[in-house]
Amino acid sequence: MNTILRWDPMSRTRWNLFKDRDDLESRLATLFAGREATGNGGKEALTVTQWSPLVDIMEDEKEYLIKAELPDMKKEDVRLTVENDVLAISGERTFEKEEKGRKYHRVERAYGSFVRSFSLPEDADGSKVTADFNDGMLQVHLPKSVKAKPKAIEIKVG
Repeated sequence: MNTILRWDPMSRTRWNLFKDRDDLESRLATLFAGREATGNGGKEALTVTQWSPLVDIMEDEKEYLIKAELPDMKKEDVRLTVENDVLAISGERTFEKEEKGRKYHRVERAYGSFVRSFSLPEDADGSKVTADFNDGMLQVHLPKSVKAKPKAIEIKVG
């Protein structure tokens, strides 16, 4: 393997051009979540190794709200747990059965099991979590605890 020395007056370290390239390729592969596009005579090949639902997390003065996109899933396929100050959303999206006389030309949506875990903020009350599921959107309501809310104290003069 070829090694190129890069001079650094503060330290004498070796710089390996090929290792840096491998690190970059690894980071890019992670960034694209296992998707790999290859040329196949001008045709595209796409491999998706796993999926994880996208979430938005927001808060107001009363609660935290987690919205998770779970397209093509039913309420029965999703599980919500709170344990040791960790809220977990898990489930499985299964691939549609191939119908007789119909063949797939492209499958880009990912399928399989998933788990998304979130540490509860200190001011959240994990014992009062509620959730609703409608049109493939899971909304998890995580109320803030009463004791964590700031309380104004009146100062008496006397």
